[in-house]
Amino acid sequence: MTSSIPLPSPPPQTLSISILPTVPLTESQLLSFGPYKSWLSTLQHSLSLQHLNASHTFHAKPYSLRSIEVQAVDFFGSERIGFIKLRAVLQNPGGETLPGSVFLRGGSVAMLVILCEEESGKGEEYALLTVQPRVPAGSLEFVELPAGMIDDDTFSGAAAKEIKEECGIEIKSGELMDLTELALGDFARRSQEGLKAAVYPSPGGCDEFLKIFAYRHHIGKGTLQEWKGRLTGLREHGEKITLKVVRLGDLWRETLDAKALAAVALWEGLRREGKV
Repeated sequence: MTSSIPLPSPPPQTLSISILPTVPLTESQLLSFGPYKSWLSTLQHSLSLQHLNASHTFHAKPYSLRSIEVQAVDFFGSERIGFIKLRAVLQNPGGETLPGSVFLRGGSVAMLVILCEEESGKGEEYALLTVQPRVPAGSLEFVELPAGMIDDDTFSGAAAKEIKEECGIEIKSGELMDLTELALGDFARRSQEGLKAAVYPSPGGCDEFLKIFAYRHHIGKGTLQEWKGRLTGLREHGEKITLKVVRLGDLWRETLDAKALAAVALWEGLRREGKV
């Protein structure tokens, strides 16, 4: 199925959209998919800056979006779109193109949950991690920050539910510190491209942006020791996600997770500036 839609951004043009016959997706479903709408809007805005700014790298030979081909789709359940794989063709007047393979999944959030020992004279701090299967990484015990996809712009995810169930910590949005906004908000706004104040883990192939929050929770030393013993044994009861407690100062070498490493960098940078 192929159709064309007009694009108003300078210069006005027509965009060809095609969905491969093997892809069980309608044009209406594509156009209403939040990550697709956000990605296309941001890209079109970035392309328009080529014409508006004479100092732009591509001002002399601006690129334009010529076509989009939807190659695959995955659904969550029977109707909700989970992921879309597409190929976008961007070309300038000289016939040069830009890499345009895109995996659309939308935004996600991660939490740096910091446990503070109330009875410790040294003010020892710990980080709470999840251990779970991550098939794309080929791992059945991947250690990472609690995280979840953004659903209707709200904080959600199995990791937050797991923390509440296993530790009795109920995380409320008003108690979260948005580390990405605190550290990167000004930079994102200066860029003028409309990108989120977030971390982009794989911009060479995926639209995912990651908002990283921090949450401090005070806990007694005895409770912390109890958790350390209890949480590591949950897999014996059939749990697919278990929790792990590590010293905050050791977090950078206790995981291969990019979310955690980004969180460490943001937290330490903001702490040096006295913002957290």
